[in-house]
Amino acid sequence: MDNNKQMPSISVVIPVFNSENTLEELYTRLTKSLILHSSDYEIIFINDASMDKSLDIIYSLSKNDENVKCIDFNKNYGQHNALLCGIRQANYDLIVTLDDDLQNPPEEIPKLLEKLDQGNDVVYGYPKIEQHGFFRNVASMFTKMALKTTMGISIVRHVSAFRVFRTELRDSFTDYKGSFISIDVLLSWGTNSFSAIPVNHEKRTEGQSNYTFRKLIKHALNMVTGFSVLPLQVASLMGFVFAIFGLLVFIYVVGRFLLQGSPVPGFPFIASIIAIFSGAQLLAIGIIGEYLARIHFRTMNKPQYFIRQKTNKSSST
Repeated sequence: MDNNKQMPSISVVIPVFNSENTLEELYTRLTKSLILHSSDYEIIFINDASMDKSLDIIYSLSKNDENVKCIDFNKNYGQHNALLCGIRQANYDLIVTLDDDLQNPPEEIPKLLEKLDQGNDVVYGYPKIEQHGFFRNVASMFTKMALKTTMGISIVRHVSAFRVFRTELRDSFTDYKGSFISIDVLLSWGTNSFSAIPVNHEKRTEGQSNYTFRKLIKHALNMVTGFSVLPLQVASLMGFVFAIFGLLVFIYVVGRFLLQGSPVPGFPFIASIIAIFSGAQLLAIGIIGEYLARIHFRTMNKPQYFIRQKTNKSSST
């Protein structure tokens, strides 16, 4: 960054789940970077109901450093729900989000800030080389395809958990009440100015990712049905195609009867037609059911998260 320009104030939001072995190193490296590249900063750790000593470590850090906030959830709500909580608690000009496993090196934050300073509102840091396994990478690709249908931005394939954006963007989703959350989709409600740059991506040294193949696929499906009408449009198109197909079959049957004086023979033909139309109907009903279920859960007012305790500069409870 240009040393002649005033440095921004930064809020760093980090969801935490069972990361007792990486938190202290993450804090140390993150602090060193923020001191050099921000006018003021805060680090917001959101403990998403960890089952190890993560909460104790975060609480200790917050007691020894007034720039550290500790937010503890009553139960596990998921990464994006934790991010939303931290984003709402942020006090400074810019918000940086990153994972708790040190795969997003804090030393790369200045690169994101420099790119943001070029007139962008959101900047992602995507890995130069993916460090995940084959199935995880396949699931990530599927998730990003789902994101493309909901965000409509060109750099969607580079969307990652390592991002920086202007805090003012959260005003565009202040009133969002849905229990299913995608931070990237919510950010797209406030701006079209997205960018991405390649950054180093370190190998995981402790534990394993909480995003399994199954969870990523589920996340992608939830994202498509939660923030897009694409499945309903597909169901409508499918209904139209099968209606045309049925009409052609009807014309064929009637035409053969008029020309040859006999109907189309064969039980397999009838059974296959019934199976095709029944399957199409059930698929369409299933898609509609997904949307009705989301409306149902929305009316239940299920909380996005529940904070058990919070520590900050002015409070220790």
